[in-house]
Amino acid sequence: PLTRRSVDEPLDVGVKAINGLLTIGKGQRVGLMAGSGVGKSVLLGMITRQTKADIVVVGLIGERGREVKEFIDHSLGADGLAKSIVVVAPADESPLMRLKATELCHSIAAWFRDRGHHVLLLVDSLTRYAMAQREIALSLGEPPATKGYPPSAFGMIPKLVESAGNSESSGSMTAIYTVLAEGDDQQDPIVDCARAVLDGHIVLTRKLAEAGHYPAIDIGQSISRCMNQVTRLEHQQSARALKQNYAAYMEIKPLIPLGGYVAGADASVDKAVKMFPAIERFLRQEMREPASLELVQSRLQILFPIAKKAEGQ
Repeated sequence: PLTRRSVDEPLDVGVKAINGLLTIGKGQRVGLMAGSGVGKSVLLGMITRQTKADIVVVGLIGERGREVKEFIDHSLGADGLAKSIVVVAPADESPLMRLKATELCHSIAAWFRDRGHHVLLLVDSLTRYAMAQREIALSLGEPPATKGYPPSAFGMIPKLVESAGNSESSGSMTAIYTVLAEGDDQQDPIVDCARAVLDGHIVLTRKLAEAGHYPAIDIGQSISRCMNQVTRLEHQQSARALKQNYAAYMEIKPLIPLGGYVAGADASVDKAVKMFPAIERFLRQEMREPASLELVQSRLQILFPIAKKAEGQ
């Protein structure tokens, strides 16, 4: 660990909510926590196409075979595929093949990283990797533990994740793992284990997806632990101001239809109600809409210019 370069440079992934509020650094390991059918694959496709990386390695592990071609043709597209390496082990493959395919993704990404390239590794999903280990371990007689997972499944996740990240070379290896929250349960044991060993997590919620809010990122439940290391002070202050106003509005939102909100009673709540339409527009993004890190930072400063003034005081 002491020979690894620290995460000190931002990675532009082309997604407004991530670039602005959950900024990822080159060499960071992040989890994408989501239930089924909330736009996880579409978001992965956006990140693959728009991330400023030399090489993108995509691992589709344990997913439906039909989704593989759809992801390559529609989510990735020709632009994304031009700089991508795709490793596939669908659900009908043996559990050993799914384990080896996941490890192969990391080996390929590490090979390019050690030769000075900036690599983005996407693995969909870490949960299927743990399930494959569960099948193998149970067939060998290992006793089940939490939710049927044997202890070895929880031991393999940190080992896999630690193989990602930066090394002492000039290259970088940023990893994004999807983690399937079964039944939208954020207390699922694999979700819990991944959250503990990763450098941040991005939570997609069904409530936002059902409201047509895409990408369905819940900024209140999500965090990037390396954001302060890779962003300027005014960016951090603007992001904090947006989150505070978003949280204040979400708290008062159920009371508005009931007449429980009275304008003028609380200045901070009034500001949150006034700013919410602009905040929501900022967080929404079309699938083919690019959003560079510089553009997102300037939009944040327009929304919350007070943050810039605060730095000079």
